[in-house]
Amino acid sequence: MEYICEASEDEMVLLFLQTEIKSTRFRGRILKAIKQLNTQESIITEPNLDSAEENEMRKRILSIFRGYGRNAEIFEGLPEDIRWVWVNLTRGELEMVRYIEYSYWNELSAGSRLAKDAAVNIRKGMEIFGVKNDGFIAGSKYLVEGGSFPPMIFLTDNDNKHLVALEGHLRLTAYMLEPDFIPDKLRTMIGYVARGEFIRWACID
Repeated sequence: MEYICEASEDEMVLLFLQTEIKSTRFRGRILKAIKQLNTQESIITEPNLDSAEENEMRKRILSIFRGYGRNAEIFEGLPEDIRWVWVNLTRGELEMVRYIEYSYWNELSAGSRLAKDAAVNIRKGMEIFGVKNDGFIAGSKYLVEGGSFPPMIFLTDNDNKHLVALEGHLRLTAYMLEPDFIPDKLRTMIGYVARGEFIRWACID
């Protein structure tokens, strides 16, 4: 893991929203939150990270959209004290990233929560809970055709012993379907938390 520079909570929130507003699955929910708060999509697409007012509004959007700051949905149990940094990951490090603890990802990866194992099952045609694998296949095809993904967001403890995905599960899986297309240095946002809190959140030993 190659350290690049420090990041911030505001950068994490922005990256999360910028990535998922492009998703066909999540875009509608984000736009609904934006409308509810009487703001504009440009607060995500044309952001000003130096604006405290904008940063607070983006947190409110993410709170409505995904439970951020409310100990709900994907952010349930998320530790409060997190140091955010930018790093470059190698292919080998990416292969060891685990999915978040969730029934769908557990089943897709046959219990390991490793995207490389999920990729094996996807190639076999396995579908979990009736959910199609089209998104993973489309993402891997996009890579092969020269596309590039925005950075993912992972959490780890201060020993870098484990990495667990917070945002970017589909992209992580697409990379594992086409590992030859993983960049030598993959820019990633990492959140560092105390080991005990990380273990509780990540549900790992």
